[in-house]
Amino acid sequence: MPHPYQDRAPKFYWKTAVSDVGGFGLNELWKSKFRITKSTKIITAGSCFAQHISRQLVDRGYTWLDAEPGPDLIAPEAKRKFNYGIFSFRTGNIYTANMLLQWLKFSFGLEEPKLQPLESKGRYYDPYRQQIEPEGFPSVDELLASREATFLAIRQAFTTADIFLFTFGLTESWQDIETGQEYSMCPGVVAGVFDPGRTKLVNHNFGSILRQFRDALRVINQNRDKNIRVITTVSPVPLTATATSKHVLVATTYSKSILRAVAGQFMDDSPSIDYFPSYEVVTAPISRGMHYEGNARTVTSAGVSAVLAHFFKGIESTRKPRASSERDESNSSEDQTDTDLVETEDDIVCDEVILNAFAR
Repeated sequence: MPHPYQDRAPKFYWKTAVSDVGGFGLNELWKSKFRITKSTKIITAGSCFAQHISRQLVDRGYTWLDAEPGPDLIAPEAKRKFNYGIFSFRTGNIYTANMLLQWLKFSFGLEEPKLQPLESKGRYYDPYRQQIEPEGFPSVDELLASREATFLAIRQAFTTADIFLFTFGLTESWQDIETGQEYSMCPGVVAGVFDPGRTKLVNHNFGSILRQFRDALRVINQNRDKNIRVITTVSPVPLTATATSKHVLVATTYSKSILRAVAGQFMDDSPSIDYFPSYEVVTAPISRGMHYEGNARTVTSAGVSAVLAHFFKGIESTRKPRASSERDESNSSEDQTDTDLVETEDDIVCDEVILNAFAR
C-alpha cells in the first residue's frame, strides 16, 4: 500500500511547488471556500494592507460596500484625507481582534464607550480612532456625533454584507486599566498624555485572540438572518515599533506567528471562515525579500500585485465559466497583472506609521 506522500500533485512538495518555480511562479496557493460573484456584497476592515484588496475589488467591478462614504459635496481627495472610503466604515485601522470586538459591542449596544476624548491644542481626538480627523474635532459634541454615525455604518455593513474580509495586523495594544477598554494607539502619541498608572500594554496571545474574534463573530451573527462568511488575512507588514522588551524583529515574528496561527485555526474549524495567504506570498523564503522596499518593511508595488493576482485567481476559480461572447464583452481588467492598478504606499492609510517619528 502506498504511503501518504506518494503520487501527490506537485503543489504538495516544496521542490516542485516552491524552489523550482521561484517567487513569481507560485501557483494554486488559494481557492476561495465561497463562490464570489460581482454581486456578492463584501466589507473590509483591519490593518492597512487590507486597503489594497478593497480598492481592487472596486476597480474590478465587485461589490465592495462603503457604509460611510462621507458628504456628497466633498471632493474624493478631501474625503480620503478625512478617512472616508478607506474601510467599509470610518473606524480607521482596526489592528486587533479585541478592537474589532469593541467596535461591534459599541455599535450593537452591548457596551458603552467609557474612554474620555483626548485633547491636544484645544482639539479633541477620539480615543478609539485617534487619527480619523487629522486635526482633531473642534468639540466633544462633534466627536460623539461622528462616532454615532460610524456605529450606524457598522450596523448597516454587518447586517447587509455577504462576506467580511478582515486583516489581522498586531498583537500589541494599549488598554485603560480602570475600564479595560482598548485605545487605538498609546495615549500621548497623537494626543493626550501617557499615564502609566492608568494605561497598560497588552500583548494579546493565541487564546485571547481566538476568543475575541469568536466573540466578534457571535455579535455579528446574532444580528443577522444567517451567519456571515469570513475571509481572514494576516498583514505581511512588520511592526513599526514595539513597546515590549523584545527586539522589534523578534516582536514582529511573535506577533505575526500568533496571528497566522489564529487565522489558520479558524479556517480549519469553520466552513464559513477562510484564510487568504497574503502573508505567505510576501514573506516566503523563496521571495528573498524582493517584495519589500529598501526599508525592509514597505511592500513593493510588485509585491502587492503578486498578492492581488493570487487573490483574484482564487476568487475567479470558483465562478462558472462564461460563454465566449461574455468574455469578449467583459472588462479586460480581470485579466490584468495589476501592476498598473496598484496604488503607492503614500496612498495607503496606516496609523501605526506615526511611531516612526520617535525612532532615533
